Amino acid sequence: MLAVKALLVDFDGTACLQDVSEMLLDTFGEPGWERFDEAVDRGEMGLREAGAQQVAMLRGSREEMLAFALPRAQLAPSFPTFVAWADERDLPLVLASDGFAFYIRPILEEAGLGHLEVVTNELVFEGPAPSQLHPNGHPVCIGCGTCKMLAAQRLRERRGPVAFVGDGQSDRYGALYSDIVFAKDALVAICELDGVLFRRWETFDDVREGLETIENLAGPLGGERCPGWRSP
Repeated sequence: MLAVKALLVDFDGTACLQDVSEMLLDTFGEPGWERFDEAVDRGEMGLREAGAQQVAMLRGSREEMLAFALPRAQLAPSFPTFVAWADERDLPLVLASDGFAFYIRPILEEAGLGHLEVVTNELVFEGPAPSQLHPNGHPVCIGCGTCKMLAAQRLRERRGPVAFVGDGQSDRYGALYSDIVFAKDALVAICELDGVLFRRWETFDDVREGLETIENLAGPLGGERCPGWRSP
């Protein structure tokens, strides 16, 4: 029997090989959008503020951006078989993203994975540039657009111990509040800095094999208040 009872998985750079939000900024955004990511890395602004600045730099309709993104965005080759493995075991898999996200559902549906739950932001295409809403943000903290801390906590309340799978800066708080973490790329150094125990992964086959062998879970390291907390 698996020790983990639910899965929380990042999308851009994790379930999907590309960071689709960055692809769209490269093609439809104004020059210099990277400076907001750099400000987040330096701790000068939160992900929600950076995302708002970057969304305002986009020039293009929803249809134009989807037509660009869908042929170029590739799900990780081992992700569909991982989803099938989880489904066979009644192991809920929730995707959590702090990106632009309007492309996630169309990508999943094209792959026959439209049944997956997605927790993310909402882009509104009105006026000269889109704007971003945060239906899955924290009710008080404005550090992140999508609160992955709450996503992990709510999933644990519903189903039990949670495994988090991610790759970058926006995954820091999901990792801090999950029972076991699978990390690659930038998330490895972040977990090491935060003292979060993790397993390295490259493919979802690695994640599956890890989940099948884990007997003892470290449990969430995060405290009552997320370290990324920012008040309005």
